Amino acid sequence: MSLALQERVADNGSVGATAGAPTRGEMIAAVSVAIDLGLGQPAEHMMRAALLADRLAARLGLDDAQRGTAYQATLLMWIGCTADSQEYARWFGNDIEVRSASYLVDWSGLPFLRFLVEHVAQGRPLRQRAATLAALMIDARGSLGTLLHSHCLSAALLAERLGLPRAVQDAVSAAFERYDGRGLPRALAGETIPLAMRIAQLADTVEVHDRLGGVEAAVRMARERRGGQFDPVVVDAFVADAAGLLDIPHGSAAWAAALDRAPDRDEVLLGDELDAAVAAIGDFADLKCPFLLGHSRGVAEIVAAAAREVGVPVDEVTALRRAAHLHDIGRLGVSNLIWSKPDALDDGDWERVRMHPYLGGRVLARIPGLTAEAALVRAHHEHLDGSGYPAGAPGTSLTRSDRLLAAAVAFRAATEPRPYRAALEPDEAIARLHRRVAAGHLDGEAVAAVASTATGNRRTRTPRTVLPAGLTPREAEILTLVAQGRSNREIAAALTLSEKTVRNHVEHTYAKIGVTNRVGASLFAIDHGFVGRSA
Repeated sequence: MSLALQERVADNGSVGATAGAPTRGEMIAAVSVAIDLGLGQPAEHMMRAALLADRLAARLGLDDAQRGTAYQATLLMWIGCTADSQEYARWFGNDIEVRSASYLVDWSGLPFLRFLVEHVAQGRPLRQRAATLAALMIDARGSLGTLLHSHCLSAALLAERLGLPRAVQDAVSAAFERYDGRGLPRALAGETIPLAMRIAQLADTVEVHDRLGGVEAAVRMARERRGGQFDPVVVDAFVADAAGLLDIPHGSAAWAAALDRAPDRDEVLLGDELDAAVAAIGDFADLKCPFLLGHSRGVAEIVAAAAREVGVPVDEVTALRRAAHLHDIGRLGVSNLIWSKPDALDDGDWERVRMHPYLGGRVLARIPGLTAEAALVRAHHEHLDGSGYPAGAPGTSLTRSDRLLAAAVAFRAATEPRPYRAALEPDEAIARLHRRVAAGHLDGEAVAAVASTATGNRRTRTPRTVLPAGLTPREAEILTLVAQGRSNREIAAALTLSEKTVRNHVEHTYAKIGVTNRVGASLFAIDHGFVGRSA
Protein backbone atom coordinates (compact mmCIF):
# COMPACT_ATOMS: atom_id res chain seq x y z
CA MET A 1 0.00 0.00 0.00
CA SER A 2 1.39 3.43 -0.93
CA LEU A 3 2.33 5.96 1.76
CA ALA A 4 -0.44 8.34 0.65
CA LEU A 5 -3.08 5.64 0.87
CA GLN A 6 -1.76 4.46 4.26
CA GLU A 7 -2.01 8.03 5.56
CA ARG A 8 -5.56 8.40 4.32
CA VAL A 9 -6.56 5.06 5.85
CA ALA A 10 -5.16 6.28 9.17
CA ASP A 11 -7.03 9.59 8.87
CA ASN A 12 -10.37 7.98 8.04
CA GLY A 13 -10.09 4.79 10.05
CA SER A 14 -11.86 3.85 13.27
CA VAL A 15 -10.96 1.68 16.22
CA GLY A 16 -10.11 -1.81 14.99
CA ALA A 17 -9.96 -0.77 11.34
CA THR A 18 -6.28 -1.60 10.86
CA ALA A 19 -4.89 -5.07 10.25
CA GLY A 20 -7.19 -8.06 10.01
CA ALA A 21 -9.57 -9.47 7.44
CA PRO A 22 -13.34 -8.96 7.64
CA THR A 23 -15.58 -11.64 9.08
CA ARG A 24 -18.79 -12.80 7.45
CA GLY A 25 -20.64 -11.36 10.43
CA GLU A 26 -19.19 -7.91 9.76
CA MET A 27 -20.01 -8.08 6.06
CA ILE A 28 -23.60 -9.11 6.77
CA ALA A 29 -23.90 -6.34 9.37
CA ALA A 30 -22.73 -3.83 6.76
CA VAL A 31 -25.37 -5.10 4.33
CA SER A 32 -27.98 -4.58 7.05
CA VAL A 33 -26.94 -0.92 7.36
CA ALA A 34 -27.40 -0.57 3.59
CA ILE A 35 -30.85 -2.14 3.99
CA ASP A 36 -31.64 0.48 6.65
CA LEU A 37 -30.97 3.15 3.99
CA GLY A 38 -33.47 1.55 1.62
CA LEU A 39 -36.09 1.30 4.38
CA GLY A 40 -35.77 4.94 5.36
CA GLN A 41 -34.65 3.92 8.85
CA PRO A 42 -31.65 5.09 10.90
CA ALA A 43 -28.42 3.12 10.67
CA GLU A 44 -28.37 0.11 13.00
CA HIS A 45 -32.18 -0.34 12.87
CA MET A 46 -31.88 -3.89 11.57
CA MET A 47 -29.03 -4.69 13.98
CA ARG A 48 -31.10 -3.53 16.96
CA ALA A 49 -34.04 -5.59 15.66
CA ALA A 50 -31.72 -8.61 15.33
CA LEU A 51 -30.61 -8.18 18.95
CA LEU A 52 -34.24 -8.08 20.02
CA ALA A 53 -34.96 -11.19 17.94
CA ASP A 54 -32.07 -13.00 19.62
CA ARG A 55 -33.45 -12.09 23.05
CA LEU A 56 -36.97 -13.16 22.08
CA ALA A 57 -35.62 -16.46 20.78
CA ALA A 58 -33.85 -17.05 24.09
CA ARG A 59 -37.02 -16.22 26.02
CA LEU A 60 -38.88 -18.77 23.90
CA GLY A 61 -36.34 -21.42 24.89
CA LEU A 62 -34.69 -21.85 21.50
CA ASP A 63 -31.22 -23.37 21.23
CA ASP A 64 -28.14 -21.54 19.93
CA ALA A 65 -28.63 -22.66 16.32
CA GLN A 66 -32.26 -21.50 16.30
CA ARG A 67 -31.29 -18.21 17.93
CA GLY A 68 -28.66 -17.73 15.21
CA THR A 69 -31.26 -18.31 12.51
CA ALA A 70 -33.62 -15.80 14.10
CA TYR A 71 -30.79 -13.26 14.38
CA GLN A 72 -29.66 -13.60 10.75
CA ALA A 73 -33.19 -13.77 9.36
CA THR A 74 -34.03 -10.51 11.12
CA LEU A 75 -30.82 -8.81 10.02
CA LEU A 76 -31.49 -9.60 6.35
CA MET A 77 -35.27 -9.96 6.19
CA TRP A 78 -35.56 -6.99 3.82
CA ILE A 79 -32.55 -7.80 1.62
CA GLY A 80 -34.96 -8.21 -1.29
CA CYS A 81 -35.84 -4.50 -1.08
CA THR A 82 -33.33 -3.64 -3.81
CA ALA A 83 -34.95 -6.03 -6.27
CA ASP A 84 -38.42 -4.47 -6.00
CA SER A 85 -37.43 -0.79 -5.65
CA GLN A 86 -38.24 -0.03 -9.28
CA GLU A 87 -41.73 -1.53 -8.91
CA TYR A 88 -42.32 0.25 -5.61
CA ALA A 89 -41.38 3.53 -7.30
CA ARG A 90 -43.73 2.75 -10.21
CA TRP A 91 -46.70 2.20 -7.89
CA PHE A 92 -45.94 4.56 -5.03
CA GLY A 93 -43.47 7.21 -6.19
CA ASN A 94 -40.82 7.33 -3.49
CA ASP A 95 -39.92 3.74 -2.64
CA ILE A 96 -38.00 4.71 0.51
CA GLU A 97 -40.73 6.92 1.95
CA VAL A 98 -43.47 4.33 1.44
CA ARG A 99 -41.39 1.61 3.09
CA SER A 100 -40.73 3.87 6.08
CA ALA A 101 -44.41 4.77 6.40
CA SER A 102 -45.52 1.14 6.08
CA TYR A 103 -44.22 0.32 9.56
CA LEU A 104 -47.02 2.39 11.05
CA VAL A 105 -49.91 0.48 9.48
CA ASP A 106 -51.15 -3.10 9.74
CA TRP A 107 -51.13 -4.46 6.18
CA SER A 108 -54.70 -5.69 6.33
CA GLY A 109 -58.28 -4.42 5.97
CA LEU A 110 -59.44 -0.83 5.67
CA PRO A 111 -56.36 0.76 7.28
CA PHE A 112 -54.20 -0.82 4.60
CA LEU A 113 -56.53 0.28 1.81
CA ARG A 114 -56.38 3.83 3.16
CA PHE A 115 -52.59 3.54 3.21
CA LEU A 116 -52.58 2.51 -0.46
CA VAL A 117 -54.87 5.37 -1.46
CA GLU A 118 -52.70 7.90 0.40
CA HIS A 119 -49.39 6.66 -0.99
CA VAL A 120 -50.07 5.53 -4.55
CA ALA A 121 -48.11 7.62 -7.08
CA GLN A 122 -47.15 10.24 -4.50
CA GLY A 123 -45.74 13.44 -5.95
CA ARG A 124 -47.29 12.88 -9.37
CA PRO A 125 -50.10 14.85 -11.08
CA LEU A 126 -53.62 14.12 -9.83
CA ARG A 127 -54.70 12.50 -13.10
CA GLN A 128 -51.70 10.16 -13.05
CA ARG A 129 -52.32 9.29 -9.39
CA ALA A 130 -55.94 8.43 -10.18
CA ALA A 131 -54.95 6.24 -13.13
CA THR A 132 -52.30 4.40 -11.09
CA LEU A 133 -54.72 3.87 -8.21
CA ALA A 134 -57.37 2.51 -10.58
CA ALA A 135 -54.86 0.10 -12.14
CA LEU A 136 -53.77 -1.09 -8.70
CA MET A 137 -57.28 -1.49 -7.31
CA ILE A 138 -58.43 -3.66 -10.20
CA ASP A 139 -56.45 -6.42 -8.53
CA ALA A 140 -54.57 -4.96 -5.58
CA ARG A 141 -53.77 -8.31 -4.01
CA GLY A 142 -52.62 -9.79 -7.31
CA SER A 143 -50.49 -6.77 -8.21
CA LEU A 144 -48.84 -6.60 -4.81
CA GLY A 145 -48.53 -10.39 -4.70
CA THR A 146 -46.53 -10.38 -7.93
CA LEU A 147 -44.26 -7.65 -6.59
CA LEU A 148 -43.75 -9.36 -3.24
CA HIS A 149 -43.23 -12.78 -4.81
CA SER A 150 -40.28 -11.29 -6.69
CA HIS A 151 -39.03 -9.69 -3.48
CA CYS A 152 -39.16 -12.94 -1.51
CA LEU A 153 -37.47 -15.05 -4.16
CA SER A 154 -34.81 -12.39 -4.52
CA ALA A 155 -34.22 -12.29 -0.77
CA ALA A 156 -33.62 -16.03 -0.65
CA LEU A 157 -31.26 -15.90 -3.65
CA LEU A 158 -29.24 -13.03 -2.20
CA ALA A 159 -29.03 -14.71 1.21
CA GLU A 160 -27.65 -17.79 -0.51
CA ARG A 161 -25.05 -15.74 -2.41
CA LEU A 162 -23.92 -14.17 0.87
CA GLY A 163 -23.28 -17.64 2.33
CA LEU A 164 -26.23 -17.77 4.75
CA PRO A 165 -27.68 -21.16 5.83
CA ARG A 166 -30.72 -22.68 4.12
CA ALA A 167 -32.86 -22.05 7.21
CA VAL A 168 -32.18 -18.32 6.87
CA GLN A 169 -32.93 -18.42 3.13
CA ASP A 170 -36.28 -20.09 3.83
CA ALA A 171 -37.13 -17.59 6.55
CA VAL A 172 -36.44 -14.42 4.54
CA SER A 173 -38.61 -15.72 1.72
CA ALA A 174 -41.62 -15.43 4.08
CA ALA A 175 -41.12 -11.82 5.17
CA PHE A 176 -44.55 -10.65 3.95
CA GLU A 177 -46.58 -13.59 5.27
CA ARG A 178 -48.95 -13.09 8.22
CA TYR A 179 -49.87 -15.32 11.11
CA ASP A 180 -53.58 -15.07 10.17
CA GLY A 181 -52.89 -16.31 6.63
CA ARG A 182 -53.74 -13.00 4.94
CA GLY A 183 -50.18 -12.24 3.89
CA LEU A 184 -48.42 -12.45 0.57
CA PRO A 185 -47.37 -14.00 -1.72
CA ARG A 186 -48.21 -17.55 -0.54
CA ALA A 187 -50.82 -16.87 2.17
CA LEU A 188 -48.93 -19.01 4.68
CA ALA A 189 -50.48 -19.11 8.14
CA GLY A 190 -49.56 -19.95 11.71
CA GLU A 191 -46.69 -22.37 12.16
CA THR A 192 -46.24 -22.86 8.42
CA ILE A 193 -44.32 -19.58 8.58
CA PRO A 194 -40.78 -20.31 9.83
CA LEU A 195 -40.48 -19.48 13.52
CA ALA A 196 -37.39 -17.36 12.81
CA MET A 197 -39.50 -15.11 10.57
CA ARG A 198 -42.36 -14.90 13.08
CA ILE A 199 -39.82 -13.61 15.58
CA ALA A 200 -38.18 -11.32 13.01
CA GLN A 201 -41.47 -9.72 11.96
CA LEU A 202 -42.29 -8.65 15.50
CA ALA A 203 -38.73 -7.55 16.33
CA ASP A 204 -38.42 -5.41 13.18
CA THR A 205 -41.71 -3.56 13.74
CA VAL A 206 -41.32 -3.24 17.50
CA GLU A 207 -37.93 -1.55 17.10
CA VAL A 208 -39.52 1.22 15.01
CA HIS A 209 -42.47 1.78 17.35
CA ASP A 210 -40.25 1.78 20.43
CA ARG A 211 -37.89 4.31 18.85
CA LEU A 212 -40.74 6.59 17.77
CA GLY A 213 -43.09 6.26 20.74
CA GLY A 214 -41.39 4.35 23.54
CA VAL A 215 -42.05 0.99 25.16
CA GLU A 216 -45.76 1.61 25.73
CA ALA A 217 -46.30 2.38 22.04
CA ALA A 218 -44.43 -0.78 21.04
CA VAL A 219 -46.48 -2.93 23.43
CA ARG A 220 -49.75 -1.38 22.26
CA MET A 221 -48.90 -2.05 18.62
CA ALA A 222 -47.89 -5.66 19.35
CA ARG A 223 -51.13 -6.33 21.23
CA GLU A 224 -53.25 -4.77 18.47
CA ARG A 225 -51.65 -7.00 15.82
CA ARG A 226 -51.53 -10.14 18.00
CA GLY A 227 -53.02 -13.08 16.10
CA GLY A 228 -53.19 -11.03 12.91
CA GLN A 229 -49.79 -10.00 11.64
CA PHE A 230 -47.91 -11.54 14.58
CA ASP A 231 -47.72 -14.91 16.30
CA PRO A 232 -49.53 -14.65 19.68
CA VAL A 233 -46.85 -16.75 21.41
CA VAL A 234 -44.09 -14.39 20.24
CA VAL A 235 -46.14 -11.32 21.21
CA ASP A 236 -46.78 -12.71 24.69
CA ALA A 237 -43.07 -13.42 25.18
CA PHE A 238 -42.31 -9.83 24.25
CA VAL A 239 -45.03 -8.22 26.36
CA ALA A 240 -43.98 -10.20 29.43
CA ASP A 241 -40.75 -8.16 29.69
CA ALA A 242 -40.94 -5.48 26.99
CA ALA A 243 -38.82 -2.90 28.85
CA GLY A 244 -36.05 -5.39 29.57
CA LEU A 245 -36.02 -6.81 26.05
CA LEU A 246 -35.89 -3.32 24.56
CA ASP A 247 -32.93 -2.19 26.63
CA ILE A 248 -30.74 -2.26 23.53
CA PRO A 249 -27.84 0.11 22.76
CA HIS A 250 -27.81 2.58 19.89
CA GLY A 251 -25.15 3.67 17.39
CA SER A 252 -21.70 2.10 17.45
CA ALA A 253 -22.60 0.28 20.66
CA ALA A 254 -25.41 -1.48 18.78
CA TRP A 255 -22.91 -2.58 16.12
CA ALA A 256 -20.60 -4.08 18.77
CA ALA A 257 -23.45 -5.76 20.67
CA ALA A 258 -24.96 -7.20 17.48
CA LEU A 259 -21.65 -8.62 16.28
CA ASP A 260 -21.12 -10.19 19.69
CA ARG A 261 -24.30 -12.24 19.07
CA ALA A 262 -23.70 -12.97 15.37
CA PRO A 263 -23.31 -16.70 14.73
CA ASP A 264 -20.75 -15.97 11.98
CA ARG A 265 -18.76 -13.37 13.96
CA ASP A 266 -15.58 -15.49 13.89
CA GLU A 267 -15.82 -16.66 10.25
CA VAL A 268 -12.92 -14.75 8.70
CA LEU A 269 -13.15 -14.09 4.97
CA LEU A 270 -9.94 -14.22 2.96
CA GLY A 271 -9.02 -14.31 -0.71
CA ASP A 272 -11.67 -15.85 -2.93
CA GLU A 273 -14.29 -15.95 -0.14
CA LEU A 274 -13.93 -12.22 0.46
CA ASP A 275 -13.99 -11.53 -3.27
CA ALA A 276 -17.21 -13.53 -3.58
CA ALA A 277 -18.79 -11.60 -0.72
CA VAL A 278 -17.93 -8.15 -2.09
CA ALA A 279 -19.11 -9.18 -5.58
CA ALA A 280 -22.43 -10.37 -4.11
CA ILE A 281 -22.86 -7.07 -2.26
CA GLY A 282 -22.12 -5.13 -5.44
CA ASP A 283 -24.70 -7.18 -7.35
CA PHE A 284 -27.17 -6.53 -4.51
CA ALA A 285 -26.65 -2.76 -4.87
CA ASP A 286 -26.91 -2.84 -8.68
CA LEU A 287 -30.29 -4.60 -8.52
CA LYS A 288 -31.83 -1.35 -7.25
CA CYS A 289 -32.03 -0.03 -10.83
CA PRO A 290 -32.36 -2.48 -13.75
CA PHE A 291 -30.23 -0.28 -16.00
CA LEU A 292 -27.33 -0.71 -13.53
CA LEU A 293 -27.21 -4.48 -13.86
CA GLY A 294 -23.57 -5.57 -13.94
CA HIS A 295 -22.32 -2.00 -13.39
CA SER A 296 -20.15 -2.71 -10.36
CA ARG A 297 -18.64 -5.85 -11.89
CA GLY A 298 -17.83 -3.91 -15.03
CA VAL A 299 -16.16 -1.12 -13.07
CA ALA A 300 -14.14 -3.70 -11.11
CA GLU A 301 -12.87 -5.32 -14.31
CA ILE A 302 -11.93 -1.98 -15.87
CA VAL A 303 -10.20 -0.46 -12.84
CA ALA A 304 -8.17 -3.57 -12.02
CA ALA A 305 -6.84 -3.79 -15.58
CA ALA A 306 -6.11 -0.06 -15.73
CA ALA A 307 -4.33 -0.14 -12.36
CA ARG A 308 -2.11 -3.02 -13.45
CA GLU A 309 -1.28 -1.17 -16.65
CA VAL A 310 0.11 1.85 -14.74
CA GLY A 311 2.03 -0.27 -12.26
CA VAL A 312 -0.11 -0.03 -9.15
CA PRO A 313 1.13 -2.49 -6.48
CA VAL A 314 -0.78 -5.76 -6.21
CA ASP A 315 -2.36 -5.03 -2.81
CA GLU A 316 -3.70 -1.70 -4.06
CA VAL A 317 -5.09 -3.35 -7.20
CA THR A 318 -6.95 -5.77 -4.91
CA ALA A 319 -8.32 -2.90 -2.80
CA LEU A 320 -9.37 -1.02 -5.95
CA ARG A 321 -11.15 -4.05 -7.40
CA ARG A 322 -13.04 -4.67 -4.16
CA ALA A 323 -13.88 -0.98 -3.78
CA ALA A 324 -15.27 -1.03 -7.33
CA HIS A 325 -17.65 -3.84 -6.41
CA LEU A 326 -18.76 -1.90 -3.33
CA HIS A 327 -18.74 1.67 -4.64
CA ASP A 328 -22.48 2.05 -5.24
CA ILE A 329 -23.83 0.52 -2.02
CA GLY A 330 -24.85 4.04 -0.95
CA ARG A 331 -27.31 4.21 -3.87
CA LEU A 332 -29.79 2.38 -1.67
CA GLY A 333 -30.25 5.58 0.32
CA VAL A 334 -31.62 7.45 -2.70
CA SER A 335 -35.12 6.81 -4.05
CA ASN A 336 -35.65 5.22 -7.44
CA LEU A 337 -37.95 8.16 -8.07
CA ILE A 338 -34.72 10.16 -8.48
CA TRP A 339 -32.54 7.52 -10.17
CA SER A 340 -35.23 6.86 -12.79
CA LYS A 341 -36.03 10.47 -13.70
CA PRO A 342 -36.06 10.94 -17.48
CA ASP A 343 -35.37 14.68 -17.19
CA ALA A 344 -33.10 17.04 -15.27
CA LEU A 345 -32.73 16.66 -11.52
CA ASP A 346 -33.73 19.60 -9.31
CA ASP A 347 -31.60 20.93 -6.47
CA GLY A 348 -33.24 18.66 -3.89
CA ASP A 349 -32.63 15.60 -6.04
CA TRP A 350 -28.98 16.54 -6.46
CA GLU A 351 -28.55 16.92 -2.72
CA ARG A 352 -29.62 13.29 -2.31
CA VAL A 353 -27.47 12.05 -5.22
CA ARG A 354 -24.39 13.84 -3.89
CA MET A 355 -24.76 11.98 -0.59
CA HIS A 356 -24.53 8.45 -1.96
CA PRO A 357 -20.71 8.09 -1.88
CA TYR A 358 -20.72 9.29 1.72
CA LEU A 359 -23.47 6.80 2.60
CA GLY A 360 -21.50 4.02 0.94
CA GLY A 361 -18.40 4.87 2.94
CA ARG A 362 -20.46 4.95 6.10
CA VAL A 363 -21.85 1.47 5.42
CA LEU A 364 -18.29 0.10 5.19
CA ALA A 365 -16.69 2.28 7.85
CA ARG A 366 -16.70 -0.19 10.74
CA ILE A 367 -15.33 -3.22 8.90
CA PRO A 368 -11.70 -3.99 9.79
CA GLY A 369 -9.73 -4.87 6.70
CA LEU A 370 -11.90 -2.75 4.36
CA THR A 371 -10.81 0.70 5.52
CA ALA A 372 -8.91 1.38 2.29
CA GLU A 373 -11.96 0.30 0.27
CA ALA A 374 -14.24 2.56 2.34
CA ALA A 375 -11.98 5.55 1.65
CA LEU A 376 -12.04 4.81 -2.09
CA VAL A 377 -15.83 4.45 -2.07
CA ARG A 378 -16.22 7.87 -0.43
CA ALA A 379 -14.03 9.51 -3.09
CA HIS A 380 -15.27 7.94 -6.33
CA HIS A 381 -17.13 11.10 -7.44
CA GLU A 382 -14.58 13.68 -6.33
CA HIS A 383 -12.97 15.92 -9.00
CA LEU A 384 -9.44 17.25 -9.36
CA ASP A 385 -10.71 20.85 -9.35
CA GLY A 386 -12.67 20.33 -6.12
CA SER A 387 -16.08 20.44 -7.85
CA GLY A 388 -16.95 16.81 -7.10
CA TYR A 389 -18.96 15.29 -4.27
CA PRO A 390 -19.66 14.59 -1.46
CA ALA A 391 -16.74 16.48 0.14
CA GLY A 392 -15.55 18.71 -2.71
CA ALA A 393 -12.06 17.33 -2.05
CA PRO A 394 -9.22 19.00 -3.99
CA GLY A 395 -6.99 17.05 -6.34
CA THR A 396 -4.07 17.24 -3.93
CA SER A 397 -5.96 14.92 -1.56
CA LEU A 398 -6.90 12.36 -4.22
CA THR A 399 -4.61 9.34 -4.55
CA ARG A 400 -3.78 7.61 -7.82
CA SER A 401 -6.26 4.89 -6.84
CA ASP A 402 -9.01 7.48 -6.30
CA ARG A 403 -8.34 8.89 -9.75
CA LEU A 404 -8.38 5.50 -11.42
CA LEU A 405 -11.65 4.49 -9.78
CA ALA A 406 -13.30 7.80 -10.74
CA ALA A 407 -12.24 7.32 -14.39
CA ALA A 408 -13.42 3.70 -14.47
CA VAL A 409 -16.80 4.63 -12.97
CA ALA A 410 -17.20 7.47 -15.48
CA PHE A 411 -16.37 5.23 -18.46
CA ARG A 412 -18.62 2.37 -17.41
CA ALA A 413 -21.54 4.71 -16.65
CA ALA A 414 -21.19 6.37 -20.05
CA THR A 415 -21.47 3.03 -21.86
CA GLU A 416 -24.68 2.11 -19.98
CA PRO A 417 -28.19 3.41 -20.71
CA ARG A 418 -29.82 5.86 -18.35
CA PRO A 419 -33.46 6.98 -18.21
CA TYR A 420 -32.43 10.34 -19.70
CA ARG A 421 -30.06 9.08 -22.45
CA ALA A 422 -29.02 6.06 -24.49
CA ALA A 423 -25.77 4.22 -23.84
CA LEU A 424 -22.73 5.70 -25.57
CA GLU A 425 -20.47 3.67 -27.82
CA PRO A 426 -17.02 3.05 -26.25
CA ASP A 427 -15.29 5.58 -28.52
CA GLU A 428 -17.90 8.21 -27.63
CA ALA A 429 -17.46 7.41 -23.95
CA ILE A 430 -13.67 7.84 -24.19
CA ALA A 431 -14.11 11.18 -25.95
CA ARG A 432 -16.45 12.24 -23.16
CA LEU A 433 -13.83 11.32 -20.54
CA HIS A 434 -11.19 13.39 -22.36
CA ARG A 435 -13.55 16.39 -22.29
CA ARG A 436 -13.85 15.90 -18.53
CA VAL A 437 -10.05 15.87 -18.26
CA ALA A 438 -9.98 19.23 -20.07
CA ALA A 439 -12.65 20.53 -17.68
CA GLY A 440 -10.50 19.65 -14.68
CA HIS A 441 -12.65 16.79 -13.39
CA LEU A 442 -10.71 13.63 -14.21
CA ASP A 443 -7.02 12.76 -14.21
CA GLY A 444 -5.44 12.44 -17.67
CA GLU A 445 -3.19 9.49 -16.79
CA ALA A 446 -6.12 7.60 -15.24
CA VAL A 447 -8.32 8.25 -18.26
CA ALA A 448 -5.55 7.12 -20.63
CA ALA A 449 -5.18 3.86 -18.69
CA VAL A 450 -8.94 3.25 -18.73
CA ALA A 451 -9.16 4.07 -22.44
CA SER A 452 -6.27 1.73 -23.23
CA THR A 453 -7.90 -1.05 -21.22
CA ALA A 454 -11.27 -0.53 -22.91
CA THR A 455 -9.88 -0.55 -26.45
CA GLY A 456 -7.65 -3.52 -25.62
CA ASN A 457 -10.64 -5.48 -24.36
CA ARG A 458 -12.50 -4.85 -27.61
CA ARG A 459 -9.59 -6.12 -29.67
CA THR A 460 -8.97 -9.27 -27.64
CA ARG A 461 -12.50 -10.37 -26.81
CA THR A 462 -13.65 -13.45 -28.68
CA PRO A 463 -17.29 -14.25 -29.35
CA ARG A 464 -18.96 -16.87 -27.17
CA THR A 465 -19.22 -20.19 -29.02
CA VAL A 466 -21.15 -22.29 -26.47
CA LEU A 467 -24.01 -20.79 -24.48
CA PRO A 468 -24.77 -22.05 -20.95
CA ALA A 469 -27.82 -24.13 -20.03
CA GLY A 470 -28.52 -24.96 -23.66
CA LEU A 471 -29.70 -21.42 -24.44
CA THR A 472 -30.16 -20.46 -28.07
CA PRO A 473 -28.68 -17.16 -29.29
CA ARG A 474 -32.18 -15.63 -29.35
CA GLU A 475 -32.89 -16.79 -25.79
CA ALA A 476 -29.56 -15.35 -24.64
CA GLU A 477 -30.43 -12.05 -26.29
CA ILE A 478 -33.83 -11.96 -24.62
CA LEU A 479 -32.36 -13.02 -21.27
CA THR A 480 -30.02 -10.03 -21.36
CA LEU A 481 -32.90 -7.65 -22.10
CA VAL A 482 -35.06 -9.16 -19.33
CA ALA A 483 -32.17 -8.79 -16.91
CA GLN A 484 -31.92 -5.12 -17.84
CA GLY A 485 -35.52 -4.60 -16.75
CA ARG A 486 -37.15 -4.49 -20.19
CA SER A 487 -40.81 -5.50 -20.36
CA ASN A 488 -42.07 -8.09 -22.84
CA ARG A 489 -43.59 -5.26 -24.88
CA GLU A 490 -40.29 -3.35 -24.99
CA ILE A 491 -38.38 -6.49 -25.96
CA ALA A 492 -40.90 -7.26 -28.70
CA ALA A 493 -40.52 -3.76 -30.13
CA ALA A 494 -36.71 -3.89 -29.97
CA LEU A 495 -36.46 -7.30 -31.69
CA THR A 496 -39.47 -6.96 -34.04
CA LEU A 497 -41.27 -9.90 -32.47
CA SER A 498 -44.78 -10.39 -31.12
CA GLU A 499 -45.31 -10.15 -27.37
CA LYS A 500 -46.55 -13.74 -27.38
CA THR A 501 -43.31 -14.93 -29.00
CA VAL A 502 -41.25 -13.00 -26.44
CA ARG A 503 -43.33 -14.41 -23.60
CA ASN A 504 -42.73 -17.96 -24.87
CA HIS A 505 -38.99 -17.29 -25.14
CA VAL A 506 -38.91 -15.90 -21.59
CA GLU A 507 -40.75 -18.95 -20.22
CA HIS A 508 -38.42 -21.37 -22.02
CA THR A 509 -35.35 -19.42 -20.89
CA TYR A 510 -36.47 -19.36 -17.25
CA ALA A 511 -37.08 -23.10 -17.37
CA LYS A 512 -33.64 -23.78 -18.86
CA ILE A 513 -31.73 -21.69 -16.32
CA GLY A 514 -33.86 -22.73 -13.35
CA VAL A 515 -35.26 -19.35 -12.25
CA THR A 516 -38.75 -17.94 -11.86
CA ASN A 517 -38.33 -14.16 -11.88
CA ARG A 518 -36.32 -11.27 -13.31
CA VAL A 519 -33.90 -11.11 -10.38
CA GLY A 520 -32.99 -14.77 -10.78
CA ALA A 521 -32.48 -14.14 -14.48
CA SER A 522 -30.37 -11.08 -13.66
CA LEU A 523 -28.06 -12.97 -11.33
CA PHE A 524 -27.69 -15.78 -13.88
CA ALA A 525 -26.86 -13.20 -16.56
CA ILE A 526 -24.20 -11.63 -14.33
CA ASP A 527 -22.67 -14.97 -13.32
CA HIS A 528 -22.42 -16.14 -16.93
CA GLY A 529 -21.00 -12.97 -18.42
CA PHE A 530 -24.03 -11.71 -20.34
CA VAL A 531 -23.74 -8.38 -18.50
CA GLY A 532 -21.17 -6.72 -16.32
CA ARG A 533 -18.12 -7.00 -18.57
CA SER A 534 -16.39 -3.88 -19.78
CA ALA A 535 -17.17 -2.57 -23.23
